[in-house]
Amino acid sequence: LLYFVLCTTGLVISVLVVAFAGHHHSQASSFICRQDEEDCECVLDLSDPIARTFNYKEVSDCEAITSTLTFYYLLQILLNLAQAVVCAVGAFIMWKHRYQVFFAGIQIGSPSTQQWQNV
Repeated sequence: LLYFVLCTTGLVISVLVVAFAGHHHSQASSFICRQDEEDCECVLDLSDPIARTFNYKEVSDCEAITSTLTFYYLLQILLNLAQAVVCAVGAFIMWKHRYQVFFAGIQIGSPSTQQWQNV
């Protein structure tokens, strides 16, 4: 039961992490960045005067934000999807092993229960 609960919890957490990383990836991939001395200042929309501004301190190259950060988010999405698949397979195997076993055979007139056939 503990193994099944842990696998199911891991699956839920992995799916949530994929959702948040996907949101951050879509945001970071649409950044418009400019260098401001030692910092990199990024916005989502230049025409919006009250758009949220993301300041990355002591980043010498804004290309690191627009390309490397999106690559890391994509890598995080892929690794967490793999983890979600592993957790789903683990939970499925445990569920199948524990709850989807049924017995075929005739018990009436059988001297012991050891003659049941596990199918």
